[in-house]
Amino acid sequence: MHKKVMLVEDDPDDQELFQAFLGNRSDISLLPMAGNGIELLAYLEEASETDLPDLIILDQNMPKMSGKQTLEALKTHARFGDIPTVIYSTYTDSNLILECQKLGARMVAMKPIDQEGYHKMLNDFLLLLVPQERR
Repeated sequence: MHKKVMLVEDDPDDQELFQAFLGNRSDISLLPMAGNGIELLAYLEEASETDLPDLIILDQNMPKMSGKQTLEALKTHARFGDIPTVIYSTYTDSNLILECQKLGARMVAMKPIDQEGYHKMLNDFLLLLVPQERR
């Protein structure tokens, strides 16, 4: 069964890494990428129920709305609040991790420095799509 993943990332290089890793998987449908939280919210408002993502991956450091601000907007919205959401950032500290977890992030990760690290991080994120009893 195809799972729909949406990336919210403003860096074209990071977008390419995600596309390279997720774009060729037969079990994943990569939804159109958003460059910031405002674009994500606009997409979600217009999307039909069948076009909503099964997982949202947010970059923390984005223009217009940070990942944390976007997460807060998502989790207070009745229609999108239950979509599993993860955040990654070039800098994470215990405060950011705790704040994001309190807001409902399923995972907070440090942005990897190499392609192998991206693959591991994305695999960790994708585990959230596997039913709990099968992990």
